[in-house]
Amino acid sequence: MKRESNVMHNTLFRFVKQVASLAQKLTDAALMELSDPAGNGFAGWKHAVLLYLREHMSAEYEEIIDWAEEMERVRAVLNLQRGEFPAPSTLCKAFKRASMTVWRQLLRRSAELLDQNGHAAIDATYFDRQQASSHYLRRIDRSVKTIQTTFLVDTAEGAILDLHCSTKWPDETKIGPKVALRNAGDLRSLAADKGYDDMSFREELRNAGIRPLIKHRVFAPGSYITQRNTLTTKQSRRPCSGAPARFNVRTNP
Repeated sequence: MKRESNVMHNTLFRFVKQVASLAQKLTDAALMELSDPAGNGFAGWKHAVLLYLREHMSAEYEEIIDWAEEMERVRAVLNLQRGEFPAPSTLCKAFKRASMTVWRQLLRRSAELLDQNGHAAIDATYFDRQQASSHYLRRIDRSVKTIQTTFLVDTAEGAILDLHCSTKWPDETKIGPKVALRNAGDLRSLAADKGYDDMSFREELRNAGIRPLIKHRVFAPGSYITQRNTLTTKQSRRPCSGAPARFNVRTNP
């Protein structure tokens, strides 16, 4: 049991070290968003590490602070002593201050640790929002139940390269270019389903040096496939006269 506990602590410590390394590479603007506006000498990257750790362990703010204070190696990475950690409310405020740009930077840097092949796929899914701020709901004058999340995923490692979240469910052909083109320098091809079928999107990808692998939509009833199937059905109902009518075989006397 003790051995299992040590393994768990070692794994978590490696996670903390890696996150600390990534967080210290954030831009100055991102670090300012995370830093305590009142000063108190608590750097923004340290807030980022504790917030990452909270999500990783699915814990409350109080639990993360208590746990981190008791871990000597974690204190060493953060260069903090017992009693120097932020209050849970301070950590919560840091999370609320940070914009999506901050987390997108961290996501991108974490993906760079993996071997990527330049071939990516994009798709959207929907998540139910269990709890939403009542203040936020009043401000936007709507009830937010489901969030549309668009993922850009590397096909080699399955790593999430980028994402876009929206409560307004925008059209995929509008979000696709936005997500893909801000990562154009790292992509060689992009796969997507027919929801992203748009000629202007394809042209934008080609102009950026990215090969579009996007399925085409089939529009009924005037589509080629629909017409072909209808013609085949009609021909199959004709009386057989030596050869199937749909093959249109003619014989010379």
